[in-house]
Amino acid sequence: MFKYLPGHPRQYRFDAKEGVFNINGDVKTSFKKLVFQPFAWRIFTDNILNMGTKNWAEMYFIDSQNCVSAILFHGYSVDNIYRLIEPLFYDDLTLADVIITCSPEKKENTKIQPKGVYYIAEFEYESSNSDRVKLLHDYSSDYKMYRMETLTDVANIKVAHQFWNPYLDSMMNGSIGEYVPSTPAPETLFVDQPNDGAI
Repeated sequence: MFKYLPGHPRQYRFDAKEGVFNINGDVKTSFKKLVFQPFAWRIFTDNILNMGTKNWAEMYFIDSQNCVSAILFHGYSVDNIYRLIEPLFYDDLTLADVIITCSPEKKENTKIQPKGVYYIAEFEYESSNSDRVKLLHDYSSDYKMYRMETLTDVANIKVAHQFWNPYLDSMMNGSIGEYVPSTPAPETLFVDQPNDGAI
């Protein structure tokens, strides 16, 4: 049905320098927005990929070629995902019940010269088909969703759904935990136009 090499989903990346999406960091996509339906995810704090301790969101979905795929966000983009989760929670829904549209929003830091330009991921959602929700739930119940490159045994998980942690050898489906938003950015942060999730 779907193509998945356990622990190695196809990697979609959000490049905050250019405000575009790519696959595996080198294959540029033609779309300006990423539309996907998450069926597994985790939001966590960890020091991964040699980028220091940050807030991260790792989301799993099926792409247009029926490949199990994952996309990773950090920083302010994660704050925006959490803002998406809150109204869903109070409507007894999760990210698995909706189709998300991720759009790059341009930002500028005019306190430096030349000015820094970067992008933050913004998220909108619409309801998904209940049959599709069930199909993806059943699939993720049968297969262990994780990404080897981003796993550690010390991650501080804030919320997880259908995510398997091989260090614990268990499925993680926790309730929403305490989340601390990203701290305000220092003025010099965007001199080099950082990659928010482009790793």
